[in-house]
Amino acid sequence: MSVVSKAIFPVAGLGTRFLPATKAQPKEMLPVVDKPLIQYAVEEAYAAGVREMIFVTGRHKRPIEDHFDMTYELEVALEKAGKEELLSVVRSVKPDDMECIYVRQPQALGLGHAVLCGQRLVGNQPFAVLLADDLMVGAPPVLAQMVEQFKEWRASILAVQEVPAEHTRRYGIVAGTPVNERVMDVTRIVEKPAPEVAPSRLGVAGRYILTPGVFHEIATQPRGVGGEIQLTDGIASLLRREKVFAYRYEGKRYDCGSKEGFLEANVELALAHPVLGPGFRSYLQNLDL
Repeated sequence: MSVVSKAIFPVAGLGTRFLPATKAQPKEMLPVVDKPLIQYAVEEAYAAGVREMIFVTGRHKRPIEDHFDMTYELEVALEKAGKEELLSVVRSVKPDDMECIYVRQPQALGLGHAVLCGQRLVGNQPFAVLLADDLMVGAPPVLAQMVEQFKEWRASILAVQEVPAEHTRRYGIVAGTPVNERVMDVTRIVEKPAPEVAPSRLGVAGRYILTPGVFHEIATQPRGVGGEIQLTDGIASLLRREKVFAYRYEGKRYDCGSKEGFLEANVELALAHPVLGPGFRSYLQNLDL
């Protein structure tokens, strides 16, 4: 069994940046090439040894539950039609040894609050947090890299990347002491600081492995930026009691919470697709740009 067997997926957000596309469907169900965003995140967690997927949902998020549920009529229809390849694609969405659990976040009170909604299901174990907006491509998968780091340090691990100075307002920003070329012993983390006061340009990407001690910190902290219960503030409090490490992951992150990042992910993953890639590349090369 993996040392990190549970993951929280905060999927209760309204997806306002993608309106009107997200008026009646969750942003996490928007497809990148041929799979919805949430499936990329779940597959990454599964590849890292996680088997218990905890979705913190809100109203209008039923399509996520349906996606990871068995679709009996569809499977029967594909079986009768002899479409074995499509049938295996449908069945691969939720492997037999993967469990999906859903818990409601009654109000949109921030990422920290969403994580806190999963506390009873996580219990006293380390756990991962994956933000589906951040589509991560790495070999090995980014969360699998982080699990290896957790095995070594036995402390919370934050995925980080260098961000442009003008973008510090979009991220939790960390500072600390380098341990090696990829790992930093975090001494400070600040939520969305202005460039002139940011402690560094290392921004937290949407992947975390956290110790259960963070739940107490989140539950007892005041509201932070935007009047929300911030996960970053909980981690900042945790720093006073435990070690926290930042890990510069190997791979690429697509910010699919933005339209530009979403389009980039579609183009680049389509080019890398084993079946669609060659034809799509040829199409792009013939465009009059």
